[in-house]
Amino acid sequence: MPLTRILAVDDEPFNLEIIEELLESDFDLKMASSGPECLSVVEDYDPQVILLDVSMPKMNGYEVCTKLKENPNTAHIIVMFVSARGTVEERMEGYSVGAEDYIVKPFGHEELRLKLKNLNQIIIDKENLEQQVEEATSTAFNAMANSSEMGQIVNYIENIALINDVDILAQALVSCLSSFDLQSNIEFRFINDDPQHFALRGVCSPIVIELFDMLKSKGRLHEFSHRILVNYEFISLLILNMPDHDQDKHGRIRDHVCFLVSVTEQQLKAILTRKKLEQQETKLNEVVDMVHSKFHGLMDLLNENRLSNEAVFKRLQEELEERIPTMGLDEDQEIFIYQKVDRTIQNSVAREDSVKNVKAAFQEIEQDLAQLLDNTNRT
Repeated sequence: MPLTRILAVDDEPFNLEIIEELLESDFDLKMASSGPECLSVVEDYDPQVILLDVSMPKMNGYEVCTKLKENPNTAHIIVMFVSARGTVEERMEGYSVGAEDYIVKPFGHEELRLKLKNLNQIIIDKENLEQQVEEATSTAFNAMANSSEMGQIVNYIENIALINDVDILAQALVSCLSSFDLQSNIEFRFINDDPQHFALRGVCSPIVIELFDMLKSKGRLHEFSHRILVNYEFISLLILNMPDHDQDKHGRIRDHVCFLVSVTEQQLKAILTRKKLEQQETKLNEVVDMVHSKFHGLMDLLNENRLSNEAVFKRLQEELEERIPTMGLDEDQEIFIYQKVDRTIQNSVAREDSVKNVKAAFQEIEQDLAQLLDNTNRT
């Protein structure tokens, strides 16, 4: 803002008249005839520059300037001393109490105009610097806020990598969002099961659940008033208190929320995949156990049959050895009977070899299933 308001302070009316004649056409000008009067009107008038006489009774210019600079409401005002003397000592005294410039009486219009022009540039430069400082401060605070928020997000991502339970995952997301002072409602959807709902206070209201159902297929992001709804394939998130009073923070939080839902969705998918694999592993274990039980039951039965056959053939051989010699058969007949019995025994042995082949085949199946189960466990 350019220089427009000047307060002139001098105990000599003639000096004030000269200043008024020089400046009244270009500036909004106010006069004060003493130091105390200056201090009484300065805050209400709020000048940008004070032309302050040094030599005044009761309170000189240096004392007035000291009071002005001690007051936080007036410390920003530029002070230019006006004095009949301009020695180095006096100028140093003026500088020491906080004055920005010094002009020596008598002075002409052009000299005063140039002085005020320089002060006007100082005012503009100060305002520009203040604006830059304000912007830099805002940027710094935003950067610190963003750094803190990113720290929360990184911590959340590290923690959910260890979660293998849907309810715990949902509560972790609710807790993370609450660290940003956000009131959240969450819906987790599943392929073959009803959706589950979670909220900061534990329960989603019926209207929120209806809203999830109505908008889950209407796009990724919905913003209305100070609320925001984020949709992903398996997750919807409703925030009830977005910071609309701060557009920078609003945009930053919106980006954070979308990212948090995205990484949570991936972890939810991982949990559901692990549960599906665990179910498949359980079923495969049941199949392996069933095959193992059936196989060993069959082997036990075949072993029993083998032992029974061996006992039958042994008794048959013993009976033949006892009875054939007493049957009055000729040699050819005896040989025929012995050959017939031998062939029967050989056929039985062949069947036993087949049983061994079956046993080997079942053992190979068991090994394949065990290998498949081991691979599943490693995955």
